Amino acid sequence: MQYYSTKREVAPVSFREAVIKGLPDDNGLYMPESIHKLPQEFFNNLRSKSLAEIGLTVAAPLVSEDIPQAELEQIISDTLNFDIPANKVKDNIYALELFHGPTLAFKDVGARFLARCLSYFSKDESQKVTVIVATSGDTGSAVAHGFLGVENVDVVILYPKGKVSYLQEKQLTTLGQNITALEIEGTFDDCQRLVKSAFLDKELNQKMKLTSANSINIARLIPQSFYYYWAQAQLSGQDLVFSVPSGNYGNLTAGLLAKKMGLAIKGFVASSNANDIVPKYLKTGNYAPTASVSTISNAMDVGNPSNFYRLQEIYGHSWDNVIKDIKGYSFTDAETKEAMKAVHDETGYVLDPHGAVGYLGLQKYLSNNKNVTGVFLETAHPSKFKDTVEEVIGTVDIPERLAKYASLEKKSKEMSADFNEFKSYLMGR
Repeated sequence: MQYYSTKREVAPVSFREAVIKGLPDDNGLYMPESIHKLPQEFFNNLRSKSLAEIGLTVAAPLVSEDIPQAELEQIISDTLNFDIPANKVKDNIYALELFHGPTLAFKDVGARFLARCLSYFSKDESQKVTVIVATSGDTGSAVAHGFLGVENVDVVILYPKGKVSYLQEKQLTTLGQNITALEIEGTFDDCQRLVKSAFLDKELNQKMKLTSANSINIARLIPQSFYYYWAQAQLSGQDLVFSVPSGNYGNLTAGLLAKKMGLAIKGFVASSNANDIVPKYLKTGNYAPTASVSTISNAMDVGNPSNFYRLQEIYGHSWDNVIKDIKGYSFTDAETKEAMKAVHDETGYVLDPHGAVGYLGLQKYLSNNKNVTGVFLETAHPSKFKDTVEEVIGTVDIPERLAKYASLEKKSKEMSADFNEFKSYLMGR
């Protein structure tokens, strides 16, 4: 399988090169040259398969030319060593809980897969690989833990100062070893801009072998499609609509990839907070990126989502085709808190602020679409947003594997959002 750039200004590359480079030289995004439907027999027997078996079947046609079957099977088995249950919340609404991994966030799936792929590829590299990643919260901690101690790989994480939760920050700034955290004076969009600028800087790329662990890296996107199949396996026989709390739109695009490969998905809801660029596009056909604004669902505070361009590729840049499958809604912080309280009061289920946005989007969709089952993605454990959740519903339990970070020493380097300062730092490493 070859991977082309969405800007089509450079030659296609192998999966291996796409993973190691992260971003094409023309500043596009890598996409597989062809997306084939999986055999119908696979879908007929979905319910009898394990999550790891599903992942192997889905990934094989996309990566097997670069990773032998035995190694790929081990990578996926190591990646998916925790459950992803679809839990009933009420009536025909389920939460797909993606927070049972080591850092209690959905990004454990993509980050662990990417780390293992990059470890497999980098063992033959003479030059150390430097992973640079921008985070609005959970990506940083998932990447940090996924790559911790991986030989021949250094990780540099950029996060916006004062715009991630206390425990999110502790998860990504306390590990040390091959993990470095940079606290940027600015927004997530500033962090993402610095990462993209680094990939396009010829001097930097001559000195260092850079790659990314954001969802711009295709090895983050592919494994995130696995859990859509897993939800279908758990809820077989039902017409499913997925509501995806969305920031950089990697999770939603992964669902679209699953649908393109043959998974029977009735539709999608792009659920956003006040950063409503894509819902506005879905209503008007006009895509107008803007500066991001801060909300209580901070991992979704993105004003120019990278994966929007992959979404367009999947639908042949046709707005008419996009809106056949995807509806979009946005919600305020006040509405998010109201949903968290209402669901807890009615069912006892505890939503995090991101899952609450997904729940709201699903409710809105289901009010106009009957006879379907709704699944919203619960992307992080509520305790990662302890202050917000406790303000709404009272005390929330913190799992020990998260609570332990509170007592660890934060180690980060403060930096402006100026690219020259960031470049000088990288050049001096």
